[in-house]
Amino acid sequence: MAVTFDHGGGVRSVRVPIPDNPLGHTLVYVVDTDRGPVLIDTGWDDPGSWDTLVAGLAACGTAVGEVHGVVITHHHPDHHGLSARVRAASGAWVALHAADAAIVRRARETRPERWLSYMAAKLTAAGAPEEHVAPLRSPRARSLPGLSPALPDREIVPGELLDLPGRRLRAIWTPGHTPGHVCLHLEEEHPARLPGHGRLFSGDHLLPEITPHIGLYEDPDDATVTDPLGDYLDSLERIGRLTPAEILPAHQHPFTDAPARVRALLDHHQSRLSNLLALLAAPLTPWQLAERMDWNRPWSDIPYGSRTIAVSEAESHLRRLVKQGRAEPVPGSEPVAYVAV
Repeated sequence: MAVTFDHGGGVRSVRVPIPDNPLGHTLVYVVDTDRGPVLIDTGWDDPGSWDTLVAGLAACGTAVGEVHGVVITHHHPDHHGLSARVRAASGAWVALHAADAAIVRRARETRPERWLSYMAAKLTAAGAPEEHVAPLRSPRARSLPGLSPALPDREIVPGELLDLPGRRLRAIWTPGHTPGHVCLHLEEEHPARLPGHGRLFSGDHLLPEITPHIGLYEDPDDATVTDPLGDYLDSLERIGRLTPAEILPAHQHPFTDAPARVRALLDHHQSRLSNLLALLAAPLTPWQLAERMDWNRPWSDIPYGSRTIAVSEAESHLRRLVKQGRAEPVPGSEPVAYVAV
Protein backbone atom coordinates (compact mmCIF):
# COMPACT_ATOMS: atom_id res chain seq x y z
CA MET A 1 0.00 0.00 0.00
CA ALA A 2 1.32 3.40 -1.00
CA VAL A 3 2.01 6.02 1.67
CA THR A 4 1.28 9.55 0.47
CA PHE A 5 1.24 12.95 2.11
CA ASP A 6 -0.31 16.27 1.11
CA HIS A 7 2.14 19.11 1.79
CA GLY A 8 -0.35 21.78 0.69
CA GLY A 9 -0.15 24.23 -2.16
CA GLY A 10 -0.38 21.58 -4.87
CA VAL A 11 2.54 19.47 -3.59
CA ARG A 12 2.19 15.85 -2.46
CA SER A 13 4.70 13.05 -1.87
CA VAL A 14 4.79 9.28 -2.36
CA ARG A 15 7.07 7.01 -0.32
CA VAL A 16 8.73 4.76 -2.91
CA PRO A 17 10.64 1.86 -1.28
CA ILE A 18 14.35 1.19 -1.86
CA PRO A 19 14.86 -2.60 -1.74
CA ASP A 20 17.25 -3.90 0.92
CA ASN A 21 18.47 -0.47 1.93
CA PRO A 22 18.48 1.10 5.41
CA LEU A 23 17.26 4.40 3.95
CA GLY A 24 13.93 2.65 3.43
CA HIS A 25 12.37 4.87 0.81
CA THR A 26 12.69 7.84 -1.52
CA LEU A 27 10.18 10.65 -1.20
CA VAL A 28 8.94 11.31 -4.73
CA TYR A 29 7.23 14.70 -4.89
CA VAL A 30 4.21 15.32 -7.10
CA VAL A 31 3.89 18.98 -8.06
CA ASP A 32 0.68 20.15 -9.73
CA THR A 33 1.14 22.35 -12.80
CA ASP A 34 -1.21 23.78 -15.42
CA ARG A 35 -0.11 21.00 -17.78
CA GLY A 36 -0.38 18.08 -15.35
CA PRO A 37 1.73 16.67 -12.50
CA VAL A 38 5.51 16.98 -12.52
CA LEU A 39 7.55 14.52 -10.45
CA ILE A 40 10.67 15.44 -8.52
CA ASP A 41 12.70 12.20 -8.58
CA THR A 42 11.15 8.81 -9.35
CA GLY A 43 12.59 6.12 -7.05
CA TRP A 44 14.49 2.84 -7.48
CA ASP A 45 14.01 0.72 -10.62
CA ASP A 46 12.32 -2.27 -9.02
CA PRO A 47 8.91 -3.87 -9.76
CA GLY A 48 7.66 -3.29 -6.22
CA SER A 49 8.85 0.31 -6.24
CA TRP A 50 7.12 0.90 -9.57
CA ASP A 51 3.86 -0.57 -8.27
CA THR A 52 4.08 1.69 -5.21
CA LEU A 53 4.69 4.78 -7.36
CA VAL A 54 1.73 3.94 -9.61
CA ALA A 55 -0.54 3.32 -6.61
CA GLY A 56 0.74 6.49 -4.93
CA LEU A 57 -0.04 8.64 -7.95
CA ALA A 58 -3.56 7.17 -8.00
CA ALA A 59 -3.92 8.00 -4.30
CA CYS A 60 -2.87 11.56 -5.14
CA GLY A 61 -5.76 11.78 -7.62
CA THR A 62 -3.70 11.40 -10.78
CA ALA A 63 -2.04 8.63 -12.82
CA VAL A 64 1.38 7.84 -14.19
CA GLY A 65 0.07 8.40 -17.73
CA GLU A 66 -0.78 12.01 -16.85
CA VAL A 67 2.75 12.96 -15.72
CA HIS A 68 3.94 16.01 -17.70
CA GLY A 69 7.60 16.06 -16.65
CA VAL A 70 10.24 14.54 -14.38
CA VAL A 71 12.86 16.68 -12.63
CA ILE A 72 15.77 14.66 -11.23
CA THR A 73 17.81 16.10 -8.36
CA HIS A 74 20.76 13.78 -9.17
CA HIS A 75 21.60 10.62 -11.07
CA HIS A 76 21.70 8.05 -8.22
CA PRO A 77 19.43 5.02 -8.84
CA ASP A 78 17.12 5.69 -5.88
CA HIS A 79 16.25 9.01 -7.54
CA HIS A 80 16.62 8.46 -11.30
CA GLY A 81 15.88 4.73 -11.45
CA LEU A 82 12.26 4.78 -12.61
CA SER A 83 12.56 7.79 -14.94
CA ALA A 84 12.60 5.67 -18.11
CA ARG A 85 9.45 3.78 -17.08
CA VAL A 86 7.63 6.99 -16.20
CA ARG A 87 8.58 8.52 -19.55
CA ALA A 88 7.54 5.37 -21.46
CA ALA A 89 4.16 5.35 -19.70
CA SER A 90 3.42 9.06 -20.07
CA GLY A 91 5.59 10.70 -22.72
CA ALA A 92 6.91 13.03 -20.00
CA TRP A 93 10.19 14.90 -20.45
CA VAL A 94 13.08 14.07 -18.09
CA ALA A 95 15.41 16.85 -16.89
CA LEU A 96 18.85 16.48 -15.28
CA HIS A 97 21.86 18.77 -14.71
CA ALA A 98 24.52 18.48 -17.44
CA ALA A 99 27.22 17.16 -15.07
CA ASP A 100 25.05 14.24 -13.96
CA ALA A 101 23.75 13.71 -17.49
CA ALA A 102 27.38 13.17 -18.53
CA ILE A 103 27.69 10.47 -15.84
CA VAL A 104 24.51 8.79 -17.11
CA ARG A 105 25.87 8.86 -20.65
CA ARG A 106 29.20 7.42 -19.51
CA ALA A 107 27.49 4.66 -17.51
CA ARG A 108 25.50 3.60 -20.57
CA GLU A 109 28.52 3.64 -22.89
CA THR A 110 31.15 2.02 -20.63
CA ARG A 111 31.38 -1.78 -20.52
CA PRO A 112 31.03 -3.32 -17.03
CA GLU A 113 34.54 -4.78 -17.38
CA ARG A 114 35.95 -1.25 -17.76
CA TRP A 115 34.22 -0.06 -14.58
CA LEU A 116 35.29 -3.11 -12.60
CA SER A 117 38.95 -2.88 -13.62
CA TYR A 118 38.91 0.86 -12.89
CA MET A 119 37.39 0.26 -9.44
CA ALA A 120 39.93 -2.47 -8.70
CA ALA A 121 42.81 -0.17 -9.66
CA LYS A 122 41.40 2.69 -7.55
CA LEU A 123 40.97 0.47 -4.49
CA THR A 124 44.45 -1.01 -4.88
CA ALA A 125 45.90 2.50 -5.09
CA ALA A 126 44.00 3.40 -1.90
CA GLY A 127 45.62 0.51 -0.04
CA ALA A 128 42.71 -1.95 -0.05
CA PRO A 129 43.74 -5.54 0.81
CA GLU A 130 43.67 -8.15 -1.93
CA GLU A 131 40.65 -9.94 -0.43
CA HIS A 132 38.60 -6.75 -0.96
CA VAL A 133 39.79 -6.20 -4.53
CA ALA A 134 39.59 -9.83 -5.71
CA PRO A 135 35.75 -10.02 -6.09
CA LEU A 136 35.91 -7.24 -8.70
CA ARG A 137 37.92 -9.58 -10.94
CA SER A 138 35.54 -12.53 -10.66
CA PRO A 139 33.08 -13.45 -13.47
CA ARG A 140 30.13 -13.02 -11.11
CA ALA A 141 30.98 -9.32 -10.75
CA ARG A 142 30.27 -8.66 -14.44
CA SER A 143 26.72 -7.51 -13.83
CA LEU A 144 26.38 -4.10 -12.22
CA PRO A 145 23.12 -2.33 -11.37
CA GLY A 146 22.25 1.08 -12.77
CA LEU A 147 24.24 0.82 -16.02
CA SER A 148 21.29 1.75 -18.27
CA PRO A 149 19.69 4.80 -16.62
CA ALA A 150 17.44 7.02 -18.72
CA LEU A 151 19.15 9.62 -20.88
CA PRO A 152 17.49 12.96 -20.04
CA ASP A 153 15.92 14.99 -22.82
CA ARG A 154 16.14 18.33 -21.01
CA GLU A 155 18.97 20.04 -19.16
CA ILE A 156 18.49 21.68 -15.77
CA VAL A 157 20.25 25.06 -16.00
CA PRO A 158 21.31 26.49 -12.61
CA GLY A 159 19.65 29.77 -11.74
CA GLU A 160 16.86 29.35 -14.28
CA LEU A 161 13.18 28.60 -13.74
CA LEU A 162 12.10 25.17 -14.91
CA ASP A 163 9.29 24.77 -17.42
CA LEU A 164 6.47 24.13 -14.95
CA PRO A 165 3.45 26.07 -16.25
CA GLY A 166 1.80 28.01 -13.43
CA ARG A 167 4.63 27.38 -10.93
CA ARG A 168 7.94 29.08 -10.05
CA LEU A 169 10.56 26.38 -9.53
CA ARG A 170 14.16 27.56 -9.76
CA ALA A 171 17.20 25.28 -10.02
CA ILE A 172 20.11 25.76 -7.62
CA TRP A 173 23.31 23.86 -8.40
CA THR A 174 24.57 22.15 -5.24
CA PRO A 175 27.49 19.86 -6.19
CA GLY A 176 29.03 17.62 -3.55
CA HIS A 177 26.94 14.47 -3.23
CA THR A 178 27.19 14.26 -7.04
CA PRO A 179 28.75 16.73 -9.51
CA GLY A 180 25.36 17.72 -10.91
CA HIS A 181 23.17 17.63 -7.82
CA VAL A 182 20.50 20.34 -7.81
CA CYS A 183 18.11 21.64 -5.20
CA LEU A 184 14.85 23.10 -6.46
CA HIS A 185 13.45 26.27 -4.93
CA LEU A 186 9.69 26.67 -5.13
CA GLU A 187 9.48 30.47 -5.09
CA GLU A 188 5.93 30.67 -3.81
CA GLU A 189 4.50 31.61 -0.44
CA HIS A 190 4.44 28.70 1.98
CA PRO A 191 0.87 27.28 2.15
CA ALA A 192 0.92 27.53 5.97
CA ARG A 193 2.63 30.96 5.74
CA LEU A 194 5.70 29.79 7.61
CA PRO A 195 8.40 32.49 7.75
CA GLY A 196 11.10 32.23 5.11
CA HIS A 197 11.47 32.11 1.36
CA GLY A 198 9.30 29.42 -0.22
CA ARG A 199 10.06 25.70 -0.08
CA LEU A 200 13.16 23.80 -1.12
CA PHE A 201 13.22 20.31 -2.63
CA SER A 202 16.66 19.38 -1.34
CA GLY A 203 17.26 15.90 -2.81
CA ASP A 204 20.14 14.39 -0.82
CA HIS A 205 21.96 17.69 -0.30
CA LEU A 206 20.23 18.56 2.97
CA LEU A 207 18.59 15.83 5.06
CA PRO A 208 17.14 16.26 8.57
CA GLU A 209 19.16 13.59 10.41
CA ILE A 210 21.58 12.03 7.90
CA THR A 211 24.92 13.37 6.72
CA PRO A 212 24.95 12.78 2.95
CA HIS A 213 27.75 10.66 1.53
CA ILE A 214 30.51 12.76 -0.03
CA GLY A 215 32.69 10.47 -2.09
CA LEU A 216 34.76 11.00 -5.24
CA TYR A 217 33.47 11.98 -8.66
CA GLU A 218 34.64 8.94 -10.59
CA ASP A 219 35.48 8.97 -14.31
CA PRO A 220 37.72 6.27 -15.82
CA ASP A 221 38.69 8.66 -18.64
CA ASP A 222 39.39 11.81 -16.62
CA ALA A 223 42.30 12.18 -14.20
CA THR A 224 41.23 15.63 -12.93
CA VAL A 225 41.67 15.87 -9.16
CA THR A 226 38.32 17.05 -7.87
CA ASP A 227 37.40 18.39 -4.41
CA PRO A 228 33.84 17.15 -3.81
CA LEU A 229 33.87 17.93 -0.08
CA GLY A 230 34.92 21.51 -0.82
CA ASP A 231 32.12 21.70 -3.41
CA TYR A 232 29.63 20.38 -0.86
CA LEU A 233 30.61 22.82 1.90
CA ASP A 234 30.34 25.76 -0.52
CA SER A 235 26.95 24.51 -1.70
CA LEU A 236 25.72 24.14 1.88
CA GLU A 237 26.50 27.77 2.67
CA ARG A 238 24.62 28.86 -0.45
CA ILE A 239 21.49 26.99 0.70
CA GLY A 240 21.82 28.40 4.24
CA ARG A 241 21.73 31.94 2.85
CA LEU A 242 18.54 31.13 0.93
CA THR A 243 16.58 30.65 4.21
CA PRO A 244 13.66 28.60 2.81
CA ALA A 245 10.60 28.30 5.02
CA GLU A 246 10.60 24.50 4.73
CA ILE A 247 12.88 21.78 3.36
CA LEU A 248 11.31 18.89 1.45
CA PRO A 249 14.12 16.27 1.31
CA ALA A 250 14.27 13.04 -0.67
CA HIS A 251 14.58 10.89 2.47
CA GLN A 252 13.22 10.89 6.02
CA HIS A 253 10.81 13.85 6.49
CA PRO A 254 10.30 17.58 5.83
CA PHE A 255 11.78 20.05 8.28
CA THR A 256 12.30 23.76 8.95
CA ASP A 257 15.24 25.95 10.03
CA ALA A 258 17.57 25.16 7.14
CA PRO A 259 20.32 27.51 8.45
CA ALA A 260 20.57 25.52 11.70
CA ARG A 261 20.86 22.23 9.81
CA VAL A 262 23.48 23.76 7.50
CA ARG A 263 25.51 24.93 10.51
CA ALA A 264 25.33 21.46 12.06
CA LEU A 265 26.61 19.84 8.86
CA LEU A 266 29.40 22.39 8.43
CA ASP A 267 30.44 21.79 12.05
CA HIS A 268 30.31 18.01 11.53
CA HIS A 269 32.69 18.13 8.57
CA GLN A 270 35.08 20.56 10.24
CA SER A 271 35.19 18.29 13.29
CA ARG A 272 35.78 15.24 11.10
CA LEU A 273 38.63 16.98 9.25
CA SER A 274 40.25 17.86 12.59
CA ASN A 275 39.90 14.27 13.80
CA LEU A 276 41.45 12.96 10.58
CA LEU A 277 44.41 15.31 10.98
CA ALA A 278 45.04 13.80 14.41
CA LEU A 279 44.94 10.30 12.87
CA LEU A 280 47.43 11.44 10.21
CA ALA A 281 50.13 12.14 12.78
CA ALA A 282 51.60 8.95 11.28
CA PRO A 283 51.30 8.15 7.54
CA LEU A 284 48.13 6.30 6.53
CA THR A 285 46.68 5.11 3.23
CA PRO A 286 43.05 6.04 2.47
CA TRP A 287 42.04 2.47 3.38
CA GLN A 288 43.87 2.63 6.72
CA LEU A 289 42.27 6.00 7.41
CA ALA A 290 38.80 4.64 6.65
CA GLU A 291 39.42 1.75 9.06
CA ARG A 292 40.12 4.25 11.84
CA MET A 293 37.36 6.79 11.12
CA ASP A 294 34.17 7.00 13.20
CA TRP A 295 31.26 5.37 11.39
CA ASN A 296 27.80 4.41 12.62
CA ARG A 297 29.15 0.91 13.44
CA PRO A 298 32.53 -0.77 13.95
CA TRP A 299 34.62 -1.35 10.81
CA SER A 300 34.36 -5.12 11.34
CA ASP A 301 30.57 -4.84 10.98
CA ILE A 302 30.62 -2.73 7.79
CA PRO A 303 29.69 -4.86 4.74
CA TYR A 304 31.75 -5.10 1.57
CA GLY A 305 29.99 -2.47 -0.56
CA SER A 306 29.81 0.01 2.28
CA ARG A 307 33.56 -0.32 2.87
CA THR A 308 34.17 0.77 -0.71
CA ILE A 309 31.94 3.80 -0.11
CA ALA A 310 33.71 4.54 3.18
CA VAL A 311 37.12 4.59 1.47
CA SER A 312 35.75 7.00 -1.12
CA GLU A 313 34.53 9.26 1.68
CA ALA A 314 37.95 9.07 3.37
CA GLU A 315 39.58 10.10 0.10
CA SER A 316 37.24 13.07 -0.35
CA HIS A 317 38.26 14.34 3.09
CA LEU A 318 41.93 13.73 2.30
CA ARG A 319 41.63 15.80 -0.85
CA ARG A 320 40.18 18.69 1.14
CA LEU A 321 43.03 18.52 3.67
CA VAL A 322 45.62 18.43 0.87
CA LYS A 323 43.98 21.38 -0.88
CA GLN A 324 44.02 23.31 2.41
CA GLY A 325 47.72 22.53 2.84
CA ARG A 326 47.06 20.59 6.05
CA ALA A 327 48.14 17.16 4.76
CA GLU A 328 50.32 15.83 1.95
CA PRO A 329 51.18 12.54 0.27
CA VAL A 330 54.35 10.83 1.43
CA PRO A 331 56.83 10.89 -1.50
CA GLY A 332 57.52 7.44 -2.92
CA SER A 333 54.85 5.64 -0.88
CA GLU A 334 52.93 2.91 -2.69
CA PRO A 335 50.04 2.66 -2.14
CA VAL A 336 50.08 6.39 -1.45
CA ALA A 337 50.03 7.29 2.24
CA TYR A 338 49.20 10.72 3.61
CA VAL A 339 50.52 12.56 6.63
CA ALA A 340 49.53 15.77 8.45
CA VAL A 341 51.67 18.79 7.68
